[in-house]
Amino acid sequence: MEKYRAIPQGYMTVGEVAKKMGVTVRTLQYYDREGLFSPSAVSEGGRRLYGDKDIIKLHQILSLKSLGFSLAEIKEKIIPLDTPEDVANILTEQGNALQAQIDALKQSLHDIKALKAEVLQMQRVDFKKYADIIVNLQMKNENYWLIKYFDESTLDYLRNKFDRESGLAFINKFKQLRDRAVQFSEASIKPDSEQGQQFAQEFWQLIIQFTGGDMGMLPQLMKMGEVNTENREWKQKQDIMNAFLSPALEAYFKSKNIDPFEEIK
Repeated sequence: MEKYRAIPQGYMTVGEVAKKMGVTVRTLQYYDREGLFSPSAVSEGGRRLYGDKDIIKLHQILSLKSLGFSLAEIKEKIIPLDTPEDVANILTEQGNALQAQIDALKQSLHDIKALKAEVLQMQRVDFKKYADIIVNLQMKNENYWLIKYFDESTLDYLRNKFDRESGLAFINKFKQLRDRAVQFSEASIKPDSEQGQQFAQEFWQLIIQFTGGDMGMLPQLMKMGEVNTENREWKQKQDIMNAFLSPALEAYFKSKNIDPFEEIK
């Protein structure tokens, strides 16, 4: 670092640089301590001096910082890069990172709006249900709104029965079976056909998995299929599945000589 008795032409003090670039002196001093942006010269009186190249470097730092790069990233990755290709690659990485943040913020905004709607419909404060709704939103469970219809004992059962992984697997299996029932109905496949009976077997196994042998869970589970909701798509699919499921299970129990109440005791 060069030393000067007086401030030579083309150099500025830290205060002048701060004013020119719209930052504070404290910011420039912090950048200096971090080894990110240091003066190229100093006067004999100890005044830190910056030249034109320093201003260009500071402009680069401030521009990259405005794009979301951290000071550590600027110091370790950006400043040493010399070729346009290198700069383009690191900008692509940063762009991807920012897009991920944007997507996360959009999802958070969606979740906030969804939870707000549920809170207003519930008409009472229930933070345990709020937490369950948030978890299901994060799991991308499109039927998160059903939670408000569960009583507390059922929710406690579900919290103990399923973790995120097993809960998501259960939800996905249920949706697959529901969609299959809709397809069967549209294709006029009979509930007592081979396909219908395979469906009934899989659905009954799902019920056993859900209840864990607790018959007390069945009424609440059946109630979920009869929810009076404004969600027309869900209601339509559920009605179609129920219409197919009932005779399919009846035929399945009869062919296998199963008493469903004995089966899950």
